[in-house]
Amino acid sequence: MESVNELGDYLRARRAAVAPADVGLPDDGSRRVPGLRRDEVALLAGMSTDYYIRLEQGRERHPSEQVLRAIAGALRLSDAAAAHLFRLGLSVFGTAAATTSVAPELLRLMDGMREVPAFVVGAAQDVLAANAIARELYGGFARYDNLLRMIFLDPFAREFYADWDHAARIAVGNLRASSSQFPRDERIERVVGELSVRSPAFTGLWAHYEVRPRTHEDKHLRHPQVGEIRLHFEALAVTSAPGQHLSVYSAEPGSASADALVLLGRLSEQEVVLTDQANPGEEGEPRS
Repeated sequence: MESVNELGDYLRARRAAVAPADVGLPDDGSRRVPGLRRDEVALLAGMSTDYYIRLEQGRERHPSEQVLRAIAGALRLSDAAAAHLFRLGLSVFGTAAATTSVAPELLRLMDGMREVPAFVVGAAQDVLAANAIARELYGGFARYDNLLRMIFLDPFAREFYADWDHAARIAVGNLRASSSQFPRDERIERVVGELSVRSPAFTGLWAHYEVRPRTHEDKHLRHPQVGEIRLHFEALAVTSAPGQHLSVYSAEPGSASADALVLLGRLSEQEVVLTDQANPGEEGEPRS
């Protein structure tokens, strides 16, 4: 899924995302392309237009750290987006592979969080493990396996997320961040390949090259049994397992959403009892 000129693709996408007014440039309405022109980026970065054009076209493959820092400033890149630019421009990538097996200790910790949804997500946004209340929260989906596939390929997602467009954009930016950290990860490439073929919405967002790791946010969800629920989301990096995050939801104490979480917990307990009755030999084993 890698481009032969990924640095150029990234620069063009990020240049198109910057409005002239954002960097103090006039816009008379006669622009033929969105965002900044190449000569404007060069001006803002303090370099020749010819040199910047060669960077975008892939004819210049060895920019200096100083040049990349200037371009990052000109394009108003976030820390994560600038880090991705440096990885591309300097061809410096980590060698650690993303981990997909969840440690037993982490499973026990997650399963002990009985009052809040908690689940472990891998670099490709696969759900590697989840506690009972998390499975209940996402119970309306046909499969609770990969967050990107769920958002873009399961029709239920547009009912579940009150702002589907926002959820989709954040999810793609998060996958971009993972692909930056693990640029040769086969599972990430398979997810991108499948969604690129099956979802035009994903393809459009992926082309924006927005690198945005998802660490925390507020979510507005619609659950088929407990109704609307507003939760705060935190993604905690698992330092012992590269690429994994423990995702945890919480609700404002005393709120209607907190009451909805209590109800979800009761529903999940009933589901666990029914599952244990159907599979008596699996009692006590971690569930994912």
